[in-house]
Amino acid sequence: MRYVIVGCGRMGVGLALALRRAGHDVVFVDDGSGAAEELEPSLCGRLVAGGCFDRDTLIRAGIEQADGLAAVTESDETNVVIARLARLVFLVPRVVAGLHEPQNAELYHRLGVQVVAPHDWAVNRIVDVLLYSESEVLASLGNGQAEIVSFPVPPLLEGRKTQYLTVFGEVHVVAVGRQGRIILPSSETAFMRDDIVYVAVLRESSERLRSILALT
Repeated sequence: MRYVIVGCGRMGVGLALALRRAGHDVVFVDDGSGAAEELEPSLCGRLVAGGCFDRDTLIRAGIEQADGLAAVTESDETNVVIARLARLVFLVPRVVAGLHEPQNAELYHRLGVQVVAPHDWAVNRIVDVLLYSESEVLASLGNGQAEIVSFPVPPLLEGRKTQYLTVFGEVHVVAVGRQGRIILPSSETAFMRDDIVYVAVLRESSERLRSILALT
């Protein structure tokens, strides 16, 4: 898969190395404010220099074919604008913006931007957001008030109990697909690698479920 990382600082480099180790193709975009001159040799050829908002620069970086984009510059405003541009103009499937000031989180969520706040700024958390497959809606219940959705268990959810995903009255794990079988779990059932999770969620709580998954 192909990922674009905007921002060539320590976080951007860490993301690139983690994604490359996982076998993915990575391209940087940096306007010179990052630490591009300190890139290790294996990453030097992956840098596209130019303005972070410049359409031609982003196209040269392959944003039109990208499976995901991470905006991890030093500016929250820059990160959010890039994330919305990637999502709304270039239709990138998975987008995440780094967030330095947590008081901005609610505003950015209202703008539909997936953010990763300072206390979550570990490389493996952002990688998980980028690689996480969107949930699939299997059924709509009532008058569309609730849904049954399924998704592959995110790597950092492995080993956690199903109660981790439970929000009483809003989100409930109803089944787990494991090795070709369906398990009806208790609150003590732990997720395992390659599980498929089936969740009943109120339509109004869908964003809450996505937020929980993004932080695992």
